[in-house]
Amino acid sequence: MPTNTNIYPCLWFDGNAHEAADFYLSIFPNSKLLNKTPFVAVMELNGQRFMTLNGGPEYAFSPATSFVVSCDNQEDVDFYWEKLTANGKEGKCGWLTDQFGVSWQIVPSILSELMRDSEKAPRVMFAFMQMKKLIIEDLMNA
Repeated sequence: MPTNTNIYPCLWFDGNAHEAADFYLSIFPNSKLLNKTPFVAVMELNGQRFMTLNGGPEYAFSPATSFVVSCDNQEDVDFYWEKLTANGKEGKCGWLTDQFGVSWQIVPSILSELMRDSEKAPRVMFAFMQMKKLIIEDLMNA
């Protein structure tokens, strides 16, 4: 049986993989560049490994794959929302597409707790379905 196996995503870009890596490294704390070649950058974003690849125009990102950023407070939700939507596109329910076409979900960590409450969950779901950026206070008051 294999040992020491690491699984991490590789993001396919059309010539701007290094620009994307620099962008993500500037946003997430405790992040570092691990390796850079003309075609690939390997980095850790807050401890999670990612690879960006200059693969060419053959493939594009879609919202079918997204990265979830779990935030403990509204300040963090606001920070990541602002940084990742810069030159990108806001979506609904805490989803966004950044300037490179990568989809992200900026989610308050309390959301899963609120959704476990069977009485409150339908109201919380209705509330976040109306939002773009999720507002913790509004979710808690739903």
